[in-house]
Amino acid sequence: MPEVFRRPLLAAELAGRLLQPGVLDEGLRSGLFLSGLRRTGKTTFLRTDLVPELEARGAVVIYVDLWSDIKTSPATLVQAAVRQTLSQLVTPSSPLLARLRRIKGLDLGGMGFRFGFQLDQLGEAGGVTLAQAFTEVVDQSGGDVVLILDEVQQAITTEEGNQMLLALKATRDAINPRPGTPGSFLFLGTGSHRALVSELTARRNQAFAGATSLPYPVLDQEYVRYVLERLRGEGMEPLPSEEAAWTSFQTLGHRPEEFLRALGQLRLSTSSGLAPDQLLPVIAATLRGSAADLELLKVEQIGGLATAIFDRVARSDGPARGIFSAEAALSYGEAIGREVRVEEIQPVVNELLAANVLMRLGHGLYGVTDPFVQEIWLERQR
Repeated sequence: MPEVFRRPLLAAELAGRLLQPGVLDEGLRSGLFLSGLRRTGKTTFLRTDLVPELEARGAVVIYVDLWSDIKTSPATLVQAAVRQTLSQLVTPSSPLLARLRRIKGLDLGGMGFRFGFQLDQLGEAGGVTLAQAFTEVVDQSGGDVVLILDEVQQAITTEEGNQMLLALKATRDAINPRPGTPGSFLFLGTGSHRALVSELTARRNQAFAGATSLPYPVLDQEYVRYVLERLRGEGMEPLPSEEAAWTSFQTLGHRPEEFLRALGQLRLSTSSGLAPDQLLPVIAATLRGSAADLELLKVEQIGGLATAIFDRVARSDGPARGIFSAEAALSYGEAIGREVRVEEIQPVVNELLAANVLMRLGHGLYGVTDPFVQEIWLERQR
């Protein structure tokens, strides 16, 4: 298994701000949203650093990746994860219950939690609500519950997802303001589409309007130093200077996978005659767009009409509108050199959505899923 660069200090800081907030961090109890480009280490940090830190402090943590199955409704993914956690809490031998007993000193008499509802009632019409379920978890655990939604912007792509966010807001409002509550419901959303994540807290019609939105703290020069030290320990010579490596890492958008690929190419290019500090920036500049190539290849494989539609969406300033209009069909036809019928557009858009290249932002509104892919596309069209 590849060695993971750990960020324990960042995890401890963020966990402390969430679970034991000072005066200036009390607003985080309304919700915290972190945004950062894809493949910059967000998910790795959440799963290997932040979740264990929160759990070590006694919180019940539920992590859901809304991109784990983009064909399944975000609400369904959340409900499944919540049911799984509740199932562990009612099972006396589960690792989750054992950890809570150890950290919080819970005395359950050899039993698990006892809920006043059946687990299969969660999310069903007329059944138990998320607010009711999480209230019982907070009360019986005597502590905080943290729900983390990775790629949270997916929630607003469906009406069901929007309703789920409203249900989570209702959960927060039902638990946190209670006098003498033994714990809080804390919501953390992360996403790779900065504009959409910001809208989740900035627009009045959004469930978590007024919550805190912050940029994800990307990997910094300490990570670059860590990689160079490991390579030095493996005997790789000559190595680039830390300054040249850091500049190249920034060129690559703070993406660790691309940075390691660039260093791998550097190792294979010893016969180029160039010094590492000269060669690595060239490699980084060449690789910069390779992270987007796989996504753009999906567009090309769907066909010329898909490319024309993607181009129209990518060039839009904000959410793209009117992509099914007669005027749009005419522009697509001019781009691909044949007549395009309006009824041809929807099936192709559906394929782009299924490939997770485009995302639906509302009724008749579309955007490019990954802003970095959009940026590379526009650079290449100049």
